[in-house]
Amino acid sequence: MFRYLLEFSYIGTGFRGIQKTIIKSDPSFVDLKSVQGCLDVALQVFRPVNEIQTVISSRTDAGVHALHSTLHVDLQRADGSPYVEETITGVLNRTLYKQGLPIRLINTRIVPDTFHCRYSALGRTYLYRIAVAKNGIKDLDTQNKHFESFIPVEELDRCHFLHKATFDVERMRQASRMFVGRHDFRTFKSQDRQKSASRDHPMFTVRRIDEINIKPGRSACTGVNAKLAEELYDYWDIEVKGKSFLYKQVRRIVGSLIALATDRINEKCIYEMLTIPSKHNWDPRLQIAPAYGLYLARVHYNEEDLRVDNK
Repeated sequence: MFRYLLEFSYIGTGFRGIQKTIIKSDPSFVDLKSVQGCLDVALQVFRPVNEIQTVISSRTDAGVHALHSTLHVDLQRADGSPYVEETITGVLNRTLYKQGLPIRLINTRIVPDTFHCRYSALGRTYLYRIAVAKNGIKDLDTQNKHFESFIPVEELDRCHFLHKATFDVERMRQASRMFVGRHDFRTFKSQDRQKSASRDHPMFTVRRIDEINIKPGRSACTGVNAKLAEELYDYWDIEVKGKSFLYKQVRRIVGSLIALATDRINEKCIYEMLTIPSKHNWDPRLQIAPAYGLYLARVHYNEEDLRVDNK
């Protein structure tokens, strides 16, 4: 039996998330609304003699995308020989394409049996994309006016568009430094999936953010739409790097930074949420950044952990 690391991308709009649902009372249930469930089914095309059990490196919420995610899976052929890595990539991509699924394999490689795609990960980089209306077409962020603005079809459910009267990116950059380092991010953790009060203990909510970089982005549009998008919007990429993150932590951080840049809150509000961690201290004026602007950009590994010496 050989262990394989699969690196893949996907558009998360039509999925409930990456992680599959397991129903213990119904072992035959197949979760085709999750990325993992679809990959489980696609892997059946290789007809391994063992049961397919995929392990994902990172969980993403409904609507979140991935430029680079990973999973590992053990596969055993009847004759004991390994599958050709390039063949796995090609056959899976063909299978996913035939099913009309927005998932694409980037690479496949054999890894040591001791490798674990989640626990071996050095860290993860998330990317949040925003597009801010330039001067002259702002003040459209009301219930109906927002829909009168031009939003390119290529960017639907791919980028968060803002039509605020003010947007101070330098203020956002300065405030982002407050999040860097080791903090108790309890205030920035969603309570939706919390099963017990013990999950509020610092041993579960303390995380370290290594970097937050805010830099100019670019439109994904082409043709006439590209020209319009460049004329009407400034694109910004917010990259957040760390080893691990709490549920919806990145979207809450981005939401608070956007609120600051648009002058809905001040720096003191962010400072208090960080220094007085509590699920009750999330400012009610804040909105969690929409899922469709978020991408898992990279899962990082040590190359030595991936190398099979006797391959």
